[in-house]
Amino acid sequence: MTHNQEREIGMKPFSGLPGISLTSQVRVESTLALMDYASLSPEELVLACRQTDDVAAWREFVCRFHRLIATVALRVARRWRESSPQLIDDLVQETYLKFCDDNFRMLRKFKSDHPDAFYGYLNVVTANLVHDHFKAAHSSKRGSGAIEIAADERIPLGCDALGEASGVKSSERGILMREIDAALGRLAAGPHLERDRKLFWLYYRVGLTADAIAGLPSIGLSTKGVESSLLRLTRLLRDEIARDRPKAGNNARVE
Repeated sequence: MTHNQEREIGMKPFSGLPGISLTSQVRVESTLALMDYASLSPEELVLACRQTDDVAAWREFVCRFHRLIATVALRVARRWRESSPQLIDDLVQETYLKFCDDNFRMLRKFKSDHPDAFYGYLNVVTANLVHDHFKAAHSSKRGSGAIEIAADERIPLGCDALGEASGVKSSERGILMREIDAALGRLAAGPHLERDRKLFWLYYRVGLTADAIAGLPSIGLSTKGVESSLLRLTRLLRDEIARDRPKAGNNARVE
């Protein structure tokens, strides 16, 4: 974020953020006075960035989310056969600008329906911005023999990786998630329970890649470490489901 952008961030009347609980909003108001932005949850940090002209809030935003934005930008750019470091840096800066444009419209549009929702939102906004950039850049080449890649890859805001793509109803998806989360609590018990549960949902519900998850400061694992944890958790869940599943084959043989 440039110095000019920092100066444009002014104090806004506190009006709350759709989808964020009153408790979180009150906590943000209290925490702003202490300027302890590192302790805020993602949704609280988003609200703080909207409500304060304190550059420290945006520095924390950049510190916490920069690698995720850059990872998504690079992944999508590679699908368009582009990977120039300068171009990726420009796309990352465009993403920050998009969040600041029109009185932080993209931040005001964000609605939190689960604790990790902003990671998915950031993933979608960044991916769509990069796709739009390349579609605009390649539009003049249509009909010239140039290869068009990922032309219809735009992701709807609010889409999650579990249930939406398969058409599972919202109520059924909620039940499924609670059952899986309860199983995770039993299977991943130990000092890393919360971390393992978080990375599992970031991958399967939010749709982040293992590389993007590894880039989050709160995870503390390499990409291979994330992949290993996901494989272990998936196997544990599969075994748990297999044990609970009725043995239909044996019942079918009973005459």
